[in-house]
Amino acid sequence: MSKSDTKQNPEFLDYVYQLNEGNSLEEALRLSLEEIDKIDVDQLKRIGLKTYEKDKWTLHQIIQHLIDWERIWGFRAIIFARSEGSTPEAHDQEIMAKNSNANEIPLEVLIEELRIVRQSSILLFKSFNEDILKTNCKFFEYEMPLFSIGLTIAAHQIHHLNVIRERYLPLDK
Repeated sequence: MSKSDTKQNPEFLDYVYQLNEGNSLEEALRLSLEEIDKIDVDQLKRIGLKTYEKDKWTLHQIIQHLIDWERIWGFRAIIFARSEGSTPEAHDQEIMAKNSNANEIPLEVLIEELRIVRQSSILLFKSFNEDILKTNCKFFEYEMPLFSIGLTIAAHQIHHLNVIRERYLPLDK
């Protein structure tokens, strides 16, 4: 699947394709799993619940956010792949973060959960044939081929790991 298969290109999809650097869906998800395995849990544990700015999420909340949103995108993919209908209009990530108990869960547990969810997403997208992957998905303000949902999962992780590298790792002093 390629960028040119997009029916209508929401603004964020350009960012998704850029972050995935032209990788195929299968390659993007494989590389994202490798990045999870490279996370330095000990370094993140030293940072703990510190944030780089008031009212920003903790590392725990960021990892939980990745898990939650991967599950949401996976649900959307299944709904569209099975021609079941539509998905809820939107979800509020701030409400979800505020109401999670992520700060009570050890980072190594959250990262293991993220790894398992990613493995599940890889199998989910592998189960879709070419026609399903090209299914046009319309929801909320978006329209995209189904394979782009998988690329969004990988790009979402890239985005947040970049934020962690740039803004949180300097807190490990």
